[in-house]
Amino acid sequence: MTEHVHRHHHADMLSVEEARDRILQAFETLEPACMNITDSIGLVISEDVYSSINIPPLDNSGMDGYALRSEDVQSATLANPISLRIVGTVPAGHLPDFVIEAGEAARIMTGAAIPDGANSVVPFEETTESEGFDRSKLRDIGIRTPVKRGSDIRLAGGDVTVDQKVLQAGTLINPSTIAVLASLGRDTINVYRKPEVAILSTGDELIEPGLSSEPGKIYDSNTSGLIASVIAAGGIPKPFGIVRDNLSQLEKKISEAMNSDLVVTSAGVSKGDYDVVKDALASRGILNFWSIRMRPAKPLAFGVLNDEKLAKVTPLIGLPGNPVSSMVAFEQFCRPAIRKMLGKQSSLRPTIKATLTDHIYNHDGRRVYARVKIVNEAGSYTATTSGSQESNILTSMAYADGLAICPEDVPVKGPGESVTVIMLNWPEEMI
Repeated sequence: MTEHVHRHHHADMLSVEEARDRILQAFETLEPACMNITDSIGLVISEDVYSSINIPPLDNSGMDGYALRSEDVQSATLANPISLRIVGTVPAGHLPDFVIEAGEAARIMTGAAIPDGANSVVPFEETTESEGFDRSKLRDIGIRTPVKRGSDIRLAGGDVTVDQKVLQAGTLINPSTIAVLASLGRDTINVYRKPEVAILSTGDELIEPGLSSEPGKIYDSNTSGLIASVIAAGGIPKPFGIVRDNLSQLEKKISEAMNSDLVVTSAGVSKGDYDVVKDALASRGILNFWSIRMRPAKPLAFGVLNDEKLAKVTPLIGLPGNPVSSMVAFEQFCRPAIRKMLGKQSSLRPTIKATLTDHIYNHDGRRVYARVKIVNEAGSYTATTSGSQESNILTSMAYADGLAICPEDVPVKGPGESVTVIMLNWPEEMI
């Protein structure tokens, strides 16, 4: 009978994946915004980018040397250089105003345009110039080696040709992408804009960091932790500070917070008497209170807030109040939503396989996300719990590199067993 009750108890619970899928259905990629290319790092391009130019624009020299006709130097050797008459110099950034005829050469710098008539470049090292002549008095140059046609010439359009699609929508912008955009002459780019995420922490017991401590009060860590989590996920945090367990104040704050792309609350979603979040939200939209088959972070609220005045629907994710539960639930549900709004392809963090060195206990058939420290030992990873796994012990979250998973149906994972670890941050020696 007990077993039956135990199973029935879990039947009301959602798996992490079911909850995440339902939540993500409420989010779309946000509309594009035009921004300066150097501000776009980490964002996703929302347009196909075509080139209006050839890169390089002209055939140019790959070396400092002499531009010449390869057919003139086929019999050149170290002992018997072939002498060519110098007819000019081509510095980078200037177009040559002469043509190379038979028996002629031009001094040329790397990146400078190849003069008409020339079909190859010989580096200085392969000429008599390396013998230390006074260059200003040079009239002739001795070429000490034969070269193939096209040698050390970079062809026009060798990197990019006119009308080529260089970057496609959906590309994640990194420093190289930005350099490519600049090379095309672009100083702006259209990207999916960053979501604005409103953050509300509720609770009469909370005081702001920086104030003097008071008996019976605790410092509000959730607001700061969530601000940082939103920034790290690529969003723009809009903190509304601590909201007291007071219905009218909470309703006022929620009205203000609705002018964002996502509202994240912490606390006020469990089965306690003072959970005014439920009451404040009930009148504002459709809200679901879920039990998730995970530890930490069982209680979760999710829904949409309706504002007829703004003609706007704003998704809300209500995180549990315990500091670790709040951060773990943010990882599983808020971060993927932010990444979807940013147009990112993958919403989940990378995982590794590691060998456990101690125990992870699963008391009640929920999926356990255990805080672990990772060590790389000769290419294989070990995972060790980083401290107490209670959901109010924030230090063990700070000491952790990742979350090791003990599946729902496994009562205990022990030393020597393999675990999957969601990597929250990579220790220095792994990078």
